[in-house]
This record gives sequence, C-alpha cells and structure tokens, in this order.
Amino acid sequence: MVTLQTRSRFRTTALAALTFASLLVIIISFSVLSRNPQIIPSSGSFPNPHNYHHTIKPHQKISSLSRINSPHLISKLRAYERHHKRCQPHSQSFNQTIHQLLTNKNNSNSNPAAAAACNYIVYTPVNGLGNRMLSLASAFLYALLTNRTLLVNFGPDMTDLFREPFPNSTWLLPKQDSTRVFDDATTLHFRDAHNYIHYLLYLPYRCRNYEKFFFRDENQKRIESVPWLILHSDQYFLPYLFLMPCFRPELDRLFPNRETVFHQLGRYLFSPSHQAWGFISTFYETFLSKADERIGIQIRVFNDSRGKSTPLVMKHVLSCIRKQGILNRTGNRAVLVASLSGDFYKELKVNAAGVGVYQASQEESQRLGDASHNMKAWVDMYLLSMCDVLLTSAWSTFGYVAHGLGGVKPWILQIPDIGGAGDGGEAECRRAVSAEPCFHNPPDFDCPEGFVSPVVRCEDVGKGMKLVNQH
Repeated sequence: MVTLQTRSRFRTTALAALTFASLLVIIISFSVLSRNPQIIPSSGSFPNPHNYHHTIKPHQKISSLSRINSPHLISKLRAYERHHKRCQPHSQSFNQTIHQLLTNKNNSNSNPAAAAACNYIVYTPVNGLGNRMLSLASAFLYALLTNRTLLVNFGPDMTDLFREPFPNSTWLLPKQDSTRVFDDATTLHFRDAHNYIHYLLYLPYRCRNYEKFFFRDENQKRIESVPWLILHSDQYFLPYLFLMPCFRPELDRLFPNRETVFHQLGRYLFSPSHQAWGFISTFYETFLSKADERIGIQIRVFNDSRGKSTPLVMKHVLSCIRKQGILNRTGNRAVLVASLSGDFYKELKVNAAGVGVYQASQEESQRLGDASHNMKAWVDMYLLSMCDVLLTSAWSTFGYVAHGLGGVKPWILQIPDIGGAGDGGEAECRRAVSAEPCFHNPPDFDCPEGFVSPVVRCEDVGKGMKLVNQH
C-alpha cells in the first residue's frame, strides 16, 4: 500500500528529475547555438520571438524625434503627422478624393484640376528591400516638401517588416482602393500632367530622359495640383532634391547637417515590427551585446550565381581588414557577417582568431517578393546598423541602408572585375566621406558659376552622387 509520505517523495523525486532534464536541454541548446549562431534558418519558418527573454528595450537603437537635431524638422514632422491623420485612408478627406477620382473617370466634362481635399503620393515597391527603403525615404521627403500624403502599396512580402510610422493612422493604401488609383493612370509628358487626376511617375535606375524632367522646377509646378502621384522607383533620388531651387531653401532649414538626412528620416520611418524586433534583440543579446566593439562586414557579390569568385572576394576582404587594422584593436570584439553566402562566414571564422564571428542568416540567392527573405534581410540590415565599425560592399543598397541607419561612415570595398578571369587586380578599400547613401544614376547637372554644391560623386559609383556638408 502506497502511503502519503511515499507519494510525496515520489513527487519530489520526479520534480527534481524534470528540473534537471530541463536544465540539461537548455545547456545543450545553448551549446549548439553557440557553435552555430545562425538563429534564422536558411529555409522554413522563423523561431517564435516570444520564446526568448529580451533585456534590450524595444527599438532602443531607433532614434525618436527627441534625438533629431533640427527643431524645424521636428516641427515639420509633427505637422505632417497631423496632416496624415486627417488624410489617411478611410478618412473623410480620403473618401472625398477617391470619389473625385471616380467622378473624373466617368465624367468627361469634369474638371481634373479641381482642388482635392488632400493630395497623395503612392509608393509602389520595386526591386530588393534595400532599394525599396531608400526610394521610400526619398518619397517621404518629397511628400514633406510638397504637402502630399504618403501612402504605400505594399504586397504581402512587405506588410510585416515595419511598424506604422505615423501615430494613430495608417500609411497602407487599402487594396480595394489601389485598383481605382492605378487604373488608367497616365505617363504622358509633364507638360500635360496638370490635366490628369492621377499620374504615373517612374524613377528607376535606368531612367528615360523624359522621366528625368521630374527634377526640373517648372515641371514641379505642373504636377503640384495632380491629386494622385503614383511613384515607381528603386533609387535614392533624395540628393537631387537639394539641387532644385524650389526645394533647396526649405531643405537647408530642415537639415543643417546634410550628412544625416537618411539617418534621421530612416530612423523615423523604419521601426522594426514586433516580429522583426524579436529576431533582432535575440541575436544581439546572444552574440553581440557583451562585446566592447561590434564590427559589421557586409559582402554582396553581383553577377556570380555559381560562387566562382568567392576566393577572390575573400582575399580582398581580408586584405582590407588587415590594411585598415579593423581587427587589430584591443578588447572584446564581435564580428557580424551579412552575406547571402555562408562561405565568407566560415572563412572569417578561420582567419579571425580570438574574435567571435557570427552570421544571422544564409539565403544563397536573392529572392524578390518573398516575405521570409525580406524579413531576414531587414534583420541583417538592422543588426549591421548596431555595429560600431562597418565594412560594406560597393554598389550595395543593402549596405547603404545599414550604414545610413547607423550613422556610421563605412569602409567601402570595391572589387574589380567580379566573376571575370584573373584576380581582377587590387581592390579599393576606402572610407566613405559621409554615412549618406548614393544616388546611383542621377540626371546631369550643370553647376552655375559660384554654386556651392551639396553633393559629391560617390566613392563606389563614379556617376552617382551623395550628400555632404562641405568638400
């Protein structure tokens, strides 16, 4: 017969065994995680962020308005937030403008130039996530300058990346309204734009000549009364706005420090979603938080789908690290590798003795339109922005976002003749003059005599331009 005392001892023994087993599982799991820090799998679903305890305060690296050093910009953003709330989807002003759009479509005698309750710019994503974030920041600044309301036409691959940026309102264009806005939108010459209620604006990398007319003051006058501008762009066209006389005075007031434009706008717009922050904070706490210095190395190889140039690229990465003394500092250091390939992570672990080397994800190839892929890219970008030192790849918008959000002037690695025969010669490894991203393909600009330009040519793109304070 089993007594109460026996039962009690049994329960105590069972509880002790369960506790020991649980502890053993935790120890084993942490050991495996330490040896293989890619907590975001290369395929399949992400781990649930709710399973981790976070000691970092959510979004502690995201700058609030209190960290913006321009009182005029703070005032402008506060005014925009009120404006956006009044004009957001499903508001009375929005419904009125949609009604005007339908009326003009169905009534040939209506006046397209009639004053709309609110004017909009609708951003439609193009290309990879880095391109999208840069062009979206450009669109937002344009909206600030022209008193337009910024709406985004995100697909399923974008909706879970960021928090809503504007208080008590949404920037998401409702799906039922997107068809109404996009149907029959015109791309006619700018001289006819004022006759239309919605106008398609294409500003891709390979801009056609007539599309570059957007950057002329006289054409801004022609489109200012168009209620709906629909923007397709994959470029950080923001620097060219500083060359336009109609915008320059206001931009100088908004950004007395031109080298922090994307840093301030990006931190305002792009706060990680709850899901994204779970992945970011988990990785940061586990691998980076205890380091005295965090070093981010972002490697992007173009036109090399078979990885034939990996040894060449690795050779130049290590050469740059040694020449610039990036790993020669004293103290506890951690290296974060961001690359589609896992080969560079493995090589750096071998060559960086005594330094912790980590990688959050390995995707092997870029997958446009994939929600999981975009989430991993966003996590990588944000983790890089939390590093103290950055080495990024030439031409990479992914790298631009990382160093722009972090406000860090990176070392830029430009490797010649990737994928070609031979070793391609010696790679350039130079420090960026500012943390600003590069506008890859701007229109030509003739500087008037005595004009002090706010831009210089990019270190990595000869025809590109980037913002600087002085040169």
